Amino acid sequence: MKISSQYIPIHPETPQKRLLQQVVDILNKGGVIAYPTDSGYALGCGWDNKEAIDRIRAIRKLSDKHDFSLVCANLSHLSEYAKVGNTQFRYLKAHLPGPYTFILPASKEVPKRLQTPKKKTIGLRITPNIVANELLSYFDKPLISVSLIMPGESIPMTEGWTIQEALSHALDAVVDGGFCGYEPTTVIDFTDDVPVLVRQGQGEFDA
Repeated sequence: MKISSQYIPIHPETPQKRLLQQVVDILNKGGVIAYPTDSGYALGCGWDNKEAIDRIRAIRKLSDKHDFSLVCANLSHLSEYAKVGNTQFRYLKAHLPGPYTFILPASKEVPKRLQTPKKKTIGLRITPNIVANELLSYFDKPLISVSLIMPGESIPMTEGWTIQEALSHALDAVVDGGFCGYEPTTVIDFTDDVPVLVRQGQGEFDA
């Protein structure tokens, strides 16, 4: 069945509540959206929605081994999704929101299909992008998310209107929050008490 996505332009600095609620309604109905982050646009859906996650894999042509991240509004629900000690929590609190993805031990609440095989970890992000954070505050649960990098490309899409042109047939909504950067996040493995740099991106790494 062909989908025609809703194109929802939202002010990047003062997001309109009415439009954010429109996006939340789409997510609550199992929709897949494109939305802005600090490292390019991303594809997202409700974190417990297997069908929507499969649709994202199909759009990106990803294998079932490709890692997704949980994108949260803040650290208040962190213990629901990850196992963290005091050392990890202090470090995360000092660096988030920010251009980081943290690899953490997944809690029992996270479905195994979303965990990294064998390691049982999950990536966690809290983006400083205003539109994304406001959306998550209304949605009140994390998005399962992956960068919107099309097959054959190396950087994510950065403009909402180009996403609408390219993917309106495959998405339920394109949230246009204006141009956003494309430099990737810094990925830090924090499964133990000492942070380990996995990928250097925007964020500065301090062990």
